[in-house]
Amino acid sequence: MKDLRKLGALFCAAVLMITASLSFASVDSATDISIAVMDMQKVVLACDAGKKGRQVVEKKAKELQSTFKKDEASLIALQREIEKKSSAWSDEKRQEEAIKFQKMRRDLKAKQDDAKLEMKRLQDKQLAPILKKLEKVVTDVAKKKGYAIILPKNNVVYAAEYVDISDELIKALNAGMKK
Repeated sequence: MKDLRKLGALFCAAVLMITASLSFASVDSATDISIAVMDMQKVVLACDAGKKGRQVVEKKAKELQSTFKKDEASLIALQREIEKKSSAWSDEKRQEEAIKFQKMRRDLKAKQDDAKLEMKRLQDKQLAPILKKLEKVVTDVAKKKGYAIILPKNNVVYAAEYVDISDELIKALNAGMKK
């Protein structure tokens, strides 16, 4: 998602540069500018490669969650055992079990943190080729259709539906990703 934000920031920077250059142009020439918007998230998630990537990420997330459920169940079982039996245990046994519980909890947290990093890497791996191709597709569509500016829809206060070219970009991205 950081890549989406970066791409959005690039679009905003482009808008500022174009706006600055247009402020020096005459009003007549500014009225001929074609502007379009695109829903970045929709385009990325609705394209074929985005759907496949999302399936890969969701499958991995389910795998990781199932391993955590086992660890969490073990941790809960140990906690319950400590709560039930601690009054009958010696101070030494209580301390051993408390240390064992803390270690299990730390290990689970470390596994969860590692899993978050792994999921982030997997998402980036799935997203990178899509964003790379999307940049080219946006440029090609802009040149082909004569758009001076294509902005991310979430950075625009208002845009009429007819200027949203997200569906067109999804089709072009699907075609481009097959090549």
